[in-house]
Amino acid sequence: MNNDDGAFNSCSMDALNQKIALSSKALSDQLTMAQELFQGLSNYNREFLLPLLISSNYFNKVELERLLTNSPVDNFDSYMGLFEFNMDILTRYFTGSLSALDDYNTREFKKCVAAWYNTMFNCPGDKIDDFISRQSEMVSNVTELLPKAIAAIEPEYGFHFERGENPKFAETDRFIVYKIVPTDKTVTTDNSMKPVLIIPPFVLGSNILAFLPGENKSYAHSFANQGIPTYIRIMRDIDVTPAFQVMTLEEDALDTRYFCKKIMAEHGNPVTLNGYCQGGYTAVCNLLSGELDGLVDAFISCVSPMDGTRSQGLGSFLKKLPPRFNDLVYGSKTLENGNVVADGQLMGWVYKLKSIEAEAPMVSFLRDLSMVSSRNNNPVEISKTAAALNYWLRNERTDLPMSVTRMSFASYNTPVTPDGTLPVTMFGRKLNFKRMAEKKIAWLICYGESDDLVEKETALAPLDYVDAEVTPFPKGHVAIATSWSNPESACALHTRFGKDNCRGPVRFQLDLDKALNDREKFGTSPDGSNSRVAGGDETGKSRAESAVRARLKAEASPITQTKPIAKAKPAVKTKPPLKAKKTAKARTPVKKTAKASAKRPKSPGKATVGNAGSGTTVPKSAREKTKVTPSEGNAS
Repeated sequence: MNNDDGAFNSCSMDALNQKIALSSKALSDQLTMAQELFQGLSNYNREFLLPLLISSNYFNKVELERLLTNSPVDNFDSYMGLFEFNMDILTRYFTGSLSALDDYNTREFKKCVAAWYNTMFNCPGDKIDDFISRQSEMVSNVTELLPKAIAAIEPEYGFHFERGENPKFAETDRFIVYKIVPTDKTVTTDNSMKPVLIIPPFVLGSNILAFLPGENKSYAHSFANQGIPTYIRIMRDIDVTPAFQVMTLEEDALDTRYFCKKIMAEHGNPVTLNGYCQGGYTAVCNLLSGELDGLVDAFISCVSPMDGTRSQGLGSFLKKLPPRFNDLVYGSKTLENGNVVADGQLMGWVYKLKSIEAEAPMVSFLRDLSMVSSRNNNPVEISKTAAALNYWLRNERTDLPMSVTRMSFASYNTPVTPDGTLPVTMFGRKLNFKRMAEKKIAWLICYGESDDLVEKETALAPLDYVDAEVTPFPKGHVAIATSWSNPESACALHTRFGKDNCRGPVRFQLDLDKALNDREKFGTSPDGSNSRVAGGDETGKSRAESAVRARLKAEASPITQTKPIAKAKPAVKTKPPLKAKKTAKARTPVKKTAKASAKRPKSPGKATVGNAGSGTTVPKSAREKTKVTPSEGNAS
């Protein structure tokens, strides 16, 4: 009996000691979690509130001057309007934070109750100490593991032009153009193909267009890996480039003309201009100014805000501001050299304020907490995509020239007129969307179905004035540059996809080149006349191309020249024989699977692809004008 009592007491003591040890570990995990939770929330709040302190400094400087120049009544009305605006933001801030916290607690509370039940009644499954340990690990992942993953992705994210992998092609005092080299080692750039010049966004930065080249997620390399001569215009560092700090829209257009002229001279074909986000609006303004006539015959705009007043997000947000405070002066700063630029950090912060319910510090923290939580007790691995997105969000912000900021500001505050005139002028000329049709410039508009930054209505505004081909992509603002830039994705850029068989931007470019190639091969214009030189033989064609390239290179001039390129004089025609002995050879694509197999299915409607300055047109696939049926796929 005594032996049994001793054994029982021994078992009881062991169980008690084990419970005490588990309780001590749980208590230790709780203390660690509380400390790291406080640290994590502090970091997220500091990152969010830092722009607030900067903007408050700008605000105070401006208001110290304006308070004395306005009447007390005007000051009172303006400040009451600002108070209401701030209260609305604060209300949405707390609503979003509490909603996110409630969702998280509801989800985790069930797990907590189950763990407590298993502990109290010694049931199989996670015990309360396991639950607390897992929560502590999640918080630690946000405060330690995630920052390390974000820092580690930097060598793989973006272009890294300093490595010399993509050669410098041309430069001005404000921009540098690089030629993008394929990351697919089986592909060589076909310099006889139609080239494309990409204009990246100013605010979001250019590196988002080379998201993860090593993972086959790069918008720019999606073109280059099809053998297309691909160029991208990169801003110089505004902090050390006074010429860029004071750049005008006219200088932007002249620089673009200079680059297009050099690219056309290099390849003997007109350029396709491709603008992403804000770069698309800049590019269309350059086109409508007339400075690119004869150099650009096709345009691709991706998630570009063409009429910001139609925006239900940012546009409506700006309209709620009292007119007195809806002024760029509250977001501009003066550099040491006296030049004034727009603060890029504040520009990015405005986007967060617009969606404060989803971007509040608590919401962002809990979102990241869920992202780094373990699945089925497996070790947590932060994907390269998640790390790269967070790197972009935290680091890719730059100051802007005031001219670019005024252009975007005008777009979001002044609508396009009923006749298609933009609220921007260049070279003293009005800019009108209808000029795209007059110059027969083929236009592909791509937008994100779930884009809450540049909504569908904002991106498709030009359809009220001109015909354009439209391609909707699932997901949001940067999905085209990230998810869909993968050639294996459901909406790969070089394919057709969706129930409407829409063309991605790379497919659009490949088809333009194929049409140009067919015209050169068969030598016929839309009117059926023969346009081949020297009897249509390959030698005559090569001589003509060489003459065009030589003339374009000879005409390379400083960027201040505004006179468009003159048309090439046709070579002396000889009477073609009754029966050609030799058929002109078509260009052979470097990678047949990427280009030669592109056969377009028939679709209703028609449009023309114009070669600006040549007066010739070639057939182009059908496009819808205003009615767009979204492609299949899950939006996120």
